[in-house]
This record gives sequence, C-alpha cells and structure tokens, in this order.
Amino acid sequence: MGTSISFSRPDGKEAKGYLANAARGNAPGVVVIQEWWGLSEQIKSMTDRFAMAGFDALAPDLFEGVVVPYHDADAAAKEMNSLNFIEAAEQNVRGAVQYLKRNGAQVGLTGFCMGGAITIIGAAKIPELTAAVSFYGVPSPEAVKPADVRVPLQGHFANKDDFFTPQAVSAFEEGLKKARKSCEFFRYDADHAFANEQRASVHDRQAAELAWGRAIEFFKKHLG
Repeated sequence: MGTSISFSRPDGKEAKGYLANAARGNAPGVVVIQEWWGLSEQIKSMTDRFAMAGFDALAPDLFEGVVVPYHDADAAAKEMNSLNFIEAAEQNVRGAVQYLKRNGAQVGLTGFCMGGAITIIGAAKIPELTAAVSFYGVPSPEAVKPADVRVPLQGHFANKDDFFTPQAVSAFEEGLKKARKSCEFFRYDADHAFANEQRASVHDRQAAELAWGRAIEFFKKHLG
C-alpha cells in the first residue's frame, strides 16, 4: 500500500521512510516509530493500517535500512544502543512530522517499544506535534522529564514487561499528573510487544485491538 520516500531533516540532511496515504485528501498525519528490530514489515503494516483509518502515515527509518530478525535480540540491542534517541527525535522524527504537516495538517506521533520511548521524547521536543501515543515504551529520566511533555499523551503498557517495567511506567505517569499534563495510561495483562502480530509468542489479539481502538479514537479527537 505504501511507498518508500525521502524527506528532509531540520538540519538539511536527507532521511528515508515508509509513507502510506489516506484515501481522502487533507488528512491529518501520524508519524509511526519502529521497534528495535528496525523498519520491519510489521511497522509498515501498522503504517498502512493508520492510512486505512484515515491518516497520512509516515514511518522514518531510524536504522537506515537495517532490519534485524526477530530471533536476534542481541543484534537489535546493538542497533538500538547505537542510536541517539534525542537526535532521532529532533531530526528524523521531527523531519517526518514536518513532512506530514506541510499542507497544514495536524500531526500525531506514535511508536512501539523503543519507538514508544522516542514518541514521548518527541512529545517534549517537537513543537509541531499535536498529540502522541506510546505503546509499551517510556524514556529514561535523563532523556525527558514528565513536566517537559507538551502535548496530550496516551500510553498502552504491558503488566508483564521486563523492558519498560510497570514501576517505571507508573513513575512517569505520576510525574505527568503532578505536572498537570493531559495524559491517559492503560495497562494490559499481556507481554511486552503485545501488538506485534508477527511475534506469536507475545502477541495478544484482544489487548492489541483494544489498544488500537483507543489510539485511533484519541488521534481522531485531537487531530480531527
């Protein structure tokens, strides 16, 4: 459904990504951030799904063409650890937001796992954003403080998660509420990455569909 494109980062460098357009013109936009596996077929299918839901959707390729097989967590960790999350948010992700916003559209940001953490960084550091939805990812306290978040934020988190633990999620949520930020966090009795239907060992269809419906409703409310 979608196609590979190039777009400009704020610093003028070129970035690449996967774009899927909604059937109607003048649609709001959603930027979709990858897991630590790279710009996989799963992320492309989610980008297509946002387009079918009525959004122009763009997934920037943060690993520059590298896609790690699901069985190789060590290689995925190596790729993720070599990525500067702040630069990725302020350059590649912001460039994608600016690309979708070029016709005056409202733009939201979402991401999964690593991409969920970068989503919240973007919610604090990208001025063109209108709303954000994080799937099972929160940034480190050094990267972003809850009080820095600028836009309404929705989060979907797993109760069985050793990567982004329930304790870390609750601490971030409490910080958001203390700072009187607009936020709503949902927990699911599921494993980390429960929305990834290509990983049968962790995919939970009921939780994934419930989270998806909530995310779409949230974006339609805030983006139009």
